[in-house]
Amino acid sequence: MSEESQPTRAIVAGPDADGLGEALENEGVDVTRLDGVISRPQLEEAGIVDADLYVLTDVGQATTIPIVCDLTDEIRTVVYTEDSIPEFVKAQLDIAVDPKLLTPAIVAEELLG
Repeated sequence: MSEESQPTRAIVAGPDADGLGEALENEGVDVTRLDGVISRPQLEEAGIVDADLYVLTDVGQATTIPIVCDLTDEIRTVVYTEDSIPEFVKAQLDIAVDPKLLTPAIVAEELLG
């Protein structure tokens, strides 16, 4: 089987009150959810090394972005929240989106398009 036939995998970290995880699932993405204080072992156990997307919805867990980038170069990092993103993380992000500007369905389509 070619790599293209594999479903896209995403780790959604945080409460996801806006429903981006569900929108990704509606697009056929295999979503794993993490909540609470997230550690490197939790990320590894969730399959971060094989994931295509890391979606963070809680900037209180922004320190996970450098961890994710350290574990794999083959991942797109996304923050989906109204909250301000800490400066130390911005350089490692692929995209940051405010839920007030784009709906979860539009963001999911764009991430997969």
